[in-house]
Amino acid sequence: MRFELLGTFACREVEGGQTKNRVVPDKMGKKALAFLQYMIVNHGRNISSEELIEQFWPDTNSNDPANALKNMLFKTRNLLKAMFPQQENPIKTFSGCYGWNPEVAVETDAEEFERICLEVRRKSGEEYLETLLRAAALYKGDFLSGNDSSWAMSLRRYYQTLYLDVCKMSLPLLQERERWTEVIGLCEQASAVDVSADTFITYQMQALIAMGQPERAIGTFEAFRERLWEEFEIEPTEQVEQMYLLAEGLCQNHMDGGDILKLVAEGEPDSHAFLCTFGVFQSIVALERRHLSRTGGSSALLHVSLGNKVTPTTDARRLERILLEGLRTGDPVARLDAGSYILMLAGVSAENARLVMERLDRAFHKAYSHSRACISFRIFPLQADTSKA
Repeated sequence: MRFELLGTFACREVEGGQTKNRVVPDKMGKKALAFLQYMIVNHGRNISSEELIEQFWPDTNSNDPANALKNMLFKTRNLLKAMFPQQENPIKTFSGCYGWNPEVAVETDAEEFERICLEVRRKSGEEYLETLLRAAALYKGDFLSGNDSSWAMSLRRYYQTLYLDVCKMSLPLLQERERWTEVIGLCEQASAVDVSADTFITYQMQALIAMGQPERAIGTFEAFRERLWEEFEIEPTEQVEQMYLLAEGLCQNHMDGGDILKLVAEGEPDSHAFLCTFGVFQSIVALERRHLSRTGGSSALLHVSLGNKVTPTTDARRLERILLEGLRTGDPVARLDAGSYILMLAGVSAENARLVMERLDRAFHKAYSHSRACISFRIFPLQADTSKA
Protein backbone atom coordinates (compact mmCIF):
# COMPACT_ATOMS: atom_id res chain seq x y z
CA MET A 1 0.00 0.00 0.00
CA ARG A 2 1.28 3.47 -0.89
CA PHE A 3 -0.28 6.59 0.56
CA GLU A 4 0.32 10.11 -0.70
CA LEU A 5 0.23 12.60 2.16
CA LEU A 6 1.88 15.61 0.49
CA GLY A 7 -0.88 17.51 -1.27
CA THR A 8 -4.13 15.73 -2.04
CA PHE A 9 -4.53 12.60 0.08
CA ALA A 10 -4.48 9.58 -2.22
CA CYS A 11 -3.98 5.83 -2.10
CA ARG A 12 -2.09 3.49 -4.41
CA GLU A 13 -1.55 -0.25 -4.51
CA VAL A 14 1.71 -1.56 -5.94
CA GLU A 15 1.58 -5.14 -7.17
CA GLY A 16 4.05 -6.85 -9.45
CA GLY A 17 5.72 -3.55 -10.28
CA GLN A 18 2.42 -2.02 -11.38
CA THR A 19 0.66 0.79 -9.54
CA LYS A 20 -3.13 0.88 -9.23
CA ASN A 21 -4.98 3.97 -7.99
CA ARG A 22 -7.42 3.48 -5.14
CA VAL A 23 -10.19 5.99 -4.50
CA VAL A 24 -10.82 7.38 -1.00
CA PRO A 25 -14.62 7.18 -0.45
CA ASP A 26 -16.29 10.60 -0.81
CA LYS A 27 -18.62 10.00 2.13
CA MET A 28 -15.79 9.30 4.56
CA GLY A 29 -16.29 11.51 7.64
CA LYS A 30 -13.65 14.04 8.67
CA LYS A 31 -12.87 12.27 11.94
CA ALA A 32 -12.71 8.84 10.32
CA LEU A 33 -10.36 10.21 7.65
CA ALA A 34 -8.15 11.82 10.30
CA PHE A 35 -8.09 8.52 12.22
CA LEU A 36 -7.01 6.60 9.12
CA GLN A 37 -4.33 9.20 8.39
CA TYR A 38 -3.02 8.95 11.97
CA MET A 39 -2.72 5.19 11.59
CA ILE A 40 -0.92 5.63 8.26
CA VAL A 41 1.55 8.20 9.57
CA ASN A 42 2.36 5.90 12.51
CA HIS A 43 2.40 2.69 10.50
CA GLY A 44 5.88 1.81 11.76
CA ARG A 45 4.76 1.13 15.34
CA ASN A 46 1.91 -0.32 17.37
CA ILE A 47 -0.38 2.32 18.93
CA SER A 48 -1.95 1.86 22.33
CA SER A 49 -5.66 2.26 22.97
CA GLU A 50 -4.87 5.01 25.50
CA GLU A 51 -3.00 7.04 22.88
CA LEU A 52 -5.79 6.78 20.33
CA ILE A 53 -8.46 7.70 22.89
CA GLU A 54 -6.41 10.68 24.11
CA GLN A 55 -5.87 11.81 20.53
CA PHE A 56 -9.43 11.47 19.21
CA TRP A 57 -11.74 11.44 22.26
CA PRO A 58 -9.96 13.64 24.84
CA ASP A 59 -13.07 15.55 25.98
CA THR A 60 -15.82 13.25 24.81
CA ASN A 61 -19.23 13.27 26.43
CA SER A 62 -19.43 9.54 25.91
CA ASN A 63 -19.05 7.36 28.98
CA ASP A 64 -17.46 4.66 26.88
CA PRO A 65 -14.58 6.02 24.72
CA ALA A 66 -13.22 2.48 24.42
CA ASN A 67 -16.39 1.48 22.56
CA ALA A 68 -16.10 4.59 20.37
CA LEU A 69 -12.56 3.45 19.49
CA LYS A 70 -13.78 -0.04 18.59
CA ASN A 71 -16.46 1.43 16.33
CA MET A 72 -13.91 3.67 14.64
CA LEU A 73 -11.56 0.73 14.05
CA PHE A 74 -14.44 -1.29 12.56
CA LYS A 75 -15.25 1.60 10.23
CA THR A 76 -11.59 2.12 9.27
CA ARG A 77 -11.07 -1.56 8.48
CA ASN A 78 -14.15 -1.57 6.25
CA LEU A 79 -12.87 1.53 4.44
CA LEU A 80 -9.49 -0.09 3.84
CA LYS A 81 -11.18 -3.26 2.63
CA ALA A 82 -13.20 -1.20 0.14
CA MET A 83 -10.05 0.56 -1.11
CA PHE A 84 -7.77 -2.50 -1.07
CA PRO A 85 -9.95 -5.58 -1.59
CA GLN A 86 -6.88 -7.78 -2.16
CA GLN A 87 -5.42 -7.03 1.27
CA GLU A 88 -6.44 -9.22 4.19
CA ASN A 89 -6.94 -7.48 7.54
CA PRO A 90 -4.41 -4.63 7.12
CA ILE A 91 -4.91 -3.32 10.69
CA LYS A 92 -4.62 -5.91 13.44
CA THR A 93 -5.40 -5.96 17.15
CA PHE A 94 -2.53 -6.83 19.45
CA SER A 95 -2.33 -6.91 23.24
CA GLY A 96 -3.68 -3.52 24.29
CA CYS A 97 -2.72 -1.85 21.03
CA TYR A 98 -3.32 -1.71 17.29
CA GLY A 99 -0.96 -1.79 14.34
CA TRP A 100 -0.54 -2.68 10.71
CA ASN A 101 -0.33 -6.28 9.63
CA PRO A 102 3.41 -7.07 9.32
CA GLU A 103 2.66 -8.88 6.07
CA VAL A 104 1.30 -5.67 4.51
CA ALA A 105 3.99 -3.29 3.24
CA VAL A 106 3.05 0.36 3.79
CA GLU A 107 4.93 3.30 2.34
CA THR A 108 4.22 7.05 2.06
CA ASP A 109 5.50 9.83 -0.17
CA ALA A 110 6.26 11.91 2.94
CA GLU A 111 8.71 9.29 4.22
CA GLU A 112 10.28 9.00 0.79
CA PHE A 113 10.62 12.78 0.62
CA GLU A 114 12.31 12.89 4.03
CA ARG A 115 14.64 10.01 3.11
CA ILE A 116 15.78 11.73 -0.11
CA CYS A 117 16.35 14.98 1.81
CA LEU A 118 18.71 13.09 4.13
CA GLU A 119 20.43 11.37 1.19
CA VAL A 120 21.37 14.76 -0.29
CA ARG A 121 24.14 15.16 2.28
CA ARG A 122 26.01 12.22 0.80
CA LYS A 123 25.83 13.49 -2.79
CA SER A 124 28.01 15.91 -4.76
CA GLY A 125 28.16 17.59 -8.16
CA GLU A 126 25.33 16.95 -10.60
CA GLU A 127 24.06 14.06 -8.51
CA TYR A 128 23.61 16.50 -5.60
CA LEU A 129 21.42 18.83 -7.68
CA GLU A 130 19.39 16.05 -9.27
CA THR A 131 18.71 14.53 -5.81
CA LEU A 132 17.48 17.91 -4.59
CA LEU A 133 15.16 18.22 -7.60
CA ARG A 134 13.89 14.68 -7.06
CA ALA A 135 12.95 15.62 -3.51
CA ALA A 136 11.28 18.86 -4.62
CA ALA A 137 9.22 16.98 -7.22
CA LEU A 138 7.73 14.77 -4.50
CA TYR A 139 6.35 17.77 -2.62
CA LYS A 140 3.01 18.28 -4.35
CA GLY A 141 1.49 20.34 -1.55
CA ASP A 142 1.27 20.70 2.21
CA PHE A 143 1.24 17.59 4.39
CA LEU A 144 -2.39 16.43 4.88
CA SER A 145 -3.61 19.88 3.90
CA GLY A 146 -7.23 19.22 4.91
CA ASN A 147 -6.37 17.89 8.38
CA ASP A 148 -6.35 20.60 11.08
CA SER A 149 -5.34 18.32 13.97
CA SER A 150 -2.43 19.58 16.08
CA TRP A 151 -0.29 16.52 15.27
CA ALA A 152 -0.86 17.05 11.54
CA MET A 153 -0.07 20.77 11.68
CA SER A 154 3.24 20.22 13.50
CA LEU A 155 4.30 17.68 10.86
CA ARG A 156 3.06 20.06 8.15
CA ARG A 157 5.46 22.75 9.38
CA TYR A 158 8.29 20.22 9.50
CA TYR A 159 7.80 19.14 5.88
CA GLN A 160 7.34 22.75 4.76
CA THR A 161 10.70 23.62 6.30
CA LEU A 162 12.37 20.65 4.61
CA TYR A 163 10.88 21.62 1.25
CA LEU A 164 11.84 25.29 1.48
CA ASP A 165 15.40 24.30 2.42
CA VAL A 166 15.55 22.00 -0.62
CA CYS A 167 14.40 24.86 -2.86
CA LYS A 168 16.92 27.30 -1.38
CA MET A 169 19.73 24.80 -1.97
CA SER A 170 18.59 24.08 -5.53
CA LEU A 171 18.10 27.62 -6.83
CA PRO A 172 21.74 28.88 -6.88
CA LEU A 173 22.80 25.66 -8.64
CA LEU A 174 20.06 25.99 -11.26
CA GLN A 175 20.95 29.64 -11.73
CA GLU A 176 24.62 28.77 -12.19
CA ARG A 177 23.63 26.36 -14.96
CA GLU A 178 21.20 28.89 -16.48
CA ARG A 179 18.26 26.50 -16.18
CA TRP A 180 15.89 29.43 -16.02
CA THR A 181 12.61 27.63 -16.69
CA GLU A 182 13.24 25.29 -13.77
CA VAL A 183 14.16 28.26 -11.56
CA ILE A 184 10.83 29.93 -12.33
CA GLY A 185 8.81 26.75 -11.77
CA LEU A 186 10.51 26.02 -8.45
CA CYS A 187 10.07 29.62 -7.26
CA GLU A 188 6.37 29.64 -8.12
CA GLN A 189 5.79 26.45 -6.10
CA ALA A 190 7.91 27.58 -3.15
CA SER A 191 6.21 30.99 -3.05
CA ALA A 192 2.87 29.21 -2.63
CA VAL A 193 4.26 27.60 0.54
CA ASP A 194 5.89 30.76 1.93
CA VAL A 195 4.29 33.82 0.36
CA SER A 196 6.50 36.28 2.25
CA ALA A 197 9.93 34.82 1.37
CA ASP A 198 11.90 37.31 -0.72
CA THR A 199 14.44 34.65 -1.77
CA PHE A 200 12.07 33.04 -4.23
CA ILE A 201 10.71 36.24 -5.76
CA THR A 202 14.28 37.48 -6.25
CA TYR A 203 15.40 34.33 -8.07
CA GLN A 204 12.21 34.32 -10.15
CA MET A 205 12.72 37.92 -11.27
CA GLN A 206 16.40 37.24 -12.03
CA ALA A 207 15.39 34.29 -14.22
CA LEU A 208 12.77 36.32 -16.09
CA ILE A 209 15.27 39.11 -16.70
CA ALA A 210 17.88 36.61 -17.92
CA MET A 211 15.29 35.21 -20.36
CA GLY A 212 14.69 38.70 -21.75
CA GLN A 213 11.30 39.13 -20.09
CA PRO A 214 11.65 42.17 -17.81
CA GLU A 215 7.95 43.01 -18.27
CA ARG A 216 7.00 39.70 -16.63
CA ALA A 217 9.50 40.39 -13.86
CA ILE A 218 7.77 43.72 -13.16
CA GLY A 219 4.37 42.01 -13.11
CA THR A 220 5.73 39.38 -10.72
CA PHE A 221 7.05 42.11 -8.41
CA GLU A 222 3.78 44.04 -8.42
CA ALA A 223 1.75 40.91 -7.58
CA PHE A 224 4.21 40.02 -4.79
CA ARG A 225 4.09 43.53 -3.37
CA GLU A 226 0.30 43.58 -3.34
CA ARG A 227 0.14 40.16 -1.68
CA LEU A 228 2.65 41.20 1.00
CA TRP A 229 0.65 44.28 1.85
CA GLU A 230 -2.72 42.54 1.89
CA GLU A 231 -1.56 39.65 4.10
CA PHE A 232 1.19 41.16 6.28
CA GLU A 233 1.04 44.94 5.68
CA ILE A 234 4.76 45.09 4.91
CA GLU A 235 6.77 46.23 1.90
CA PRO A 236 9.28 44.14 -0.13
CA THR A 237 12.91 44.16 0.99
CA GLU A 238 15.52 46.37 -0.61
CA GLN A 239 16.94 43.39 -2.53
CA VAL A 240 13.59 42.77 -4.22
CA GLU A 241 13.18 46.48 -4.97
CA GLN A 242 16.59 46.52 -6.65
CA MET A 243 15.51 43.69 -8.96
CA TYR A 244 12.36 45.67 -9.77
CA LEU A 245 14.37 48.79 -10.64
CA LEU A 246 16.67 46.70 -12.84
CA ALA A 247 13.69 45.20 -14.69
CA GLU A 248 12.12 48.63 -15.08
CA GLY A 249 15.37 50.03 -16.48
CA LEU A 250 15.67 47.18 -18.96
CA CYS A 251 12.11 47.79 -20.17
CA GLN A 252 13.02 51.39 -20.90
CA ASN A 253 16.28 50.40 -22.62
CA HIS A 254 14.24 48.35 -25.11
CA MET A 255 12.53 51.52 -26.31
CA ASP A 256 13.61 53.59 -29.28
CA GLY A 257 13.98 57.41 -29.20
CA GLY A 258 10.31 58.06 -29.95
CA ASP A 259 9.15 55.68 -27.24
CA ILE A 260 11.45 57.26 -24.64
CA LEU A 261 10.23 60.77 -25.54
CA LYS A 262 6.64 59.59 -25.20
CA LEU A 263 7.42 57.96 -21.87
CA VAL A 264 9.01 61.03 -20.27
CA ALA A 265 7.11 63.87 -21.96
CA GLU A 266 3.86 62.65 -23.43
CA GLY A 267 2.65 60.09 -20.90
CA GLU A 268 -0.86 60.28 -19.52
CA PRO A 269 -0.63 62.62 -16.50
CA ASP A 270 -1.59 61.20 -13.13
CA SER A 271 -3.68 63.51 -10.97
CA HIS A 272 -2.56 61.83 -7.74
CA ALA A 273 0.55 61.94 -5.59
CA PHE A 274 3.20 59.33 -6.45
CA LEU A 275 3.01 56.16 -4.30
CA CYS A 276 6.38 54.42 -4.53
CA THR A 277 8.55 51.89 -2.74
CA PHE A 278 10.82 53.10 0.04
CA GLY A 279 13.91 52.52 -2.12
CA VAL A 280 12.53 54.74 -4.89
CA PHE A 281 11.51 57.34 -2.28
CA GLN A 282 15.10 57.46 -1.00
CA SER A 283 16.36 58.11 -4.54
CA ILE A 284 13.85 60.94 -5.05
CA VAL A 285 14.86 62.56 -1.75
CA ALA A 286 18.56 62.30 -2.69
CA LEU A 287 17.85 64.09 -5.98
CA GLU A 288 15.86 66.80 -4.18
CA ARG A 289 18.72 67.39 -1.72
CA ARG A 290 21.07 67.96 -4.67
CA HIS A 291 18.53 70.32 -6.19
CA LEU A 292 18.34 72.31 -2.95
CA SER A 293 22.13 72.66 -2.88
CA ARG A 294 21.92 74.50 -6.21
CA THR A 295 18.78 76.57 -5.66
CA GLY A 296 18.90 77.29 -1.93
CA GLY A 297 15.16 76.57 -1.67
CA SER A 298 13.28 74.64 1.02
CA SER A 299 11.51 71.28 1.09
CA ALA A 300 10.10 69.14 3.88
CA LEU A 301 9.81 65.47 4.86
CA LEU A 302 6.74 64.39 6.81
CA HIS A 303 6.13 61.23 8.83
CA VAL A 304 2.38 60.59 9.01
CA SER A 305 0.85 57.88 11.19
CA LEU A 306 -2.43 56.70 12.69
CA GLY A 307 -3.17 56.36 16.39
CA ASN A 308 -3.89 53.11 18.24
CA LYS A 309 -7.69 53.29 18.06
CA VAL A 310 -7.97 52.30 14.41
CA THR A 311 -9.17 49.53 12.19
CA PRO A 312 -5.65 48.66 10.93
CA THR A 313 -6.10 47.81 7.26
CA THR A 314 -9.25 49.87 6.69
CA ASP A 315 -7.97 53.13 8.19
CA ALA A 316 -4.54 52.69 6.58
CA ARG A 317 -6.21 52.42 3.17
CA ARG A 318 -8.31 55.48 3.97
CA LEU A 319 -5.25 57.51 4.96
CA GLU A 320 -3.43 56.40 1.82
CA ARG A 321 -6.34 57.54 -0.32
CA ILE A 322 -6.47 60.97 1.35
CA LEU A 323 -2.72 61.42 0.88
CA LEU A 324 -2.74 60.41 -2.78
CA GLU A 325 -5.79 62.51 -3.65
CA GLY A 326 -5.01 65.50 -1.42
CA LEU A 327 -1.34 66.08 -2.21
CA ARG A 328 0.02 67.66 -5.38
CA THR A 329 0.51 65.58 -8.48
CA GLY A 330 3.83 63.79 -8.22
CA ASP A 331 4.51 64.39 -4.50
CA PRO A 332 6.26 61.14 -3.48
CA VAL A 333 4.66 58.97 -0.78
CA ALA A 334 6.00 55.65 0.61
CA ARG A 335 4.66 53.22 3.21
CA LEU A 336 6.81 52.61 6.25
CA ASP A 337 4.54 50.07 7.96
CA ALA A 338 0.85 49.46 8.57
CA GLY A 339 -0.72 52.88 9.07
CA SER A 340 2.53 54.83 8.72
CA TYR A 341 3.74 56.81 5.69
CA ILE A 342 6.57 59.13 4.76
CA LEU A 343 6.19 61.86 2.13
CA MET A 344 8.12 64.76 0.67
CA LEU A 345 6.79 68.22 -0.16
CA ALA A 346 9.20 69.91 -2.56
CA GLY A 347 9.50 73.70 -2.39
CA VAL A 348 7.47 73.85 0.81
CA SER A 349 8.56 75.36 4.13
CA ALA A 350 7.96 73.65 7.46
CA GLU A 351 5.12 76.06 8.28
CA ASN A 352 3.38 75.47 4.95
CA ALA A 353 3.87 71.72 5.39
CA ARG A 354 1.98 71.97 8.69
CA LEU A 355 -0.89 73.77 6.93
CA VAL A 356 -0.98 71.00 4.29
CA MET A 357 -1.24 68.29 6.94
CA GLU A 358 -3.95 70.13 8.86
CA ARG A 359 -5.93 70.36 5.62
CA LEU A 360 -5.48 66.62 4.97
CA ASP A 361 -6.49 65.81 8.55
CA ARG A 362 -9.75 67.74 8.08
CA ALA A 363 -10.34 65.99 4.74
CA PHE A 364 -9.85 62.58 6.38
CA HIS A 365 -12.37 63.16 9.17
CA LYS A 366 -14.86 64.76 6.80
CA ALA A 367 -14.71 61.74 4.47
CA TYR A 368 -14.61 59.15 7.30
CA SER A 369 -16.52 60.80 10.14
CA HIS A 370 -17.08 57.49 11.96
CA SER A 371 -13.40 56.56 12.06
CA ARG A 372 -11.68 56.73 15.46
CA ALA A 373 -8.30 57.31 13.83
CA CYS A 374 -6.17 60.14 15.14
CA ILE A 375 -3.66 61.32 12.54
CA SER A 376 -0.33 62.51 13.86
CA PHE A 377 2.57 63.92 11.89
CA ARG A 378 6.14 65.09 12.32
CA ILE A 379 7.88 67.56 10.00
CA PHE A 380 11.58 67.47 9.17
CA PRO A 381 13.06 70.29 7.05
CA LEU A 382 15.04 68.67 4.25
CA GLN A 383 18.72 69.56 4.33
CA ALA A 384 20.63 70.35 1.13
CA ASP A 385 23.34 67.94 0.03
CA THR A 386 26.49 70.04 0.33
CA SER A 387 28.85 67.17 -0.51
CA LYS A 388 28.25 67.70 -4.26
CA ALA A 389 28.54 71.49 -4.11
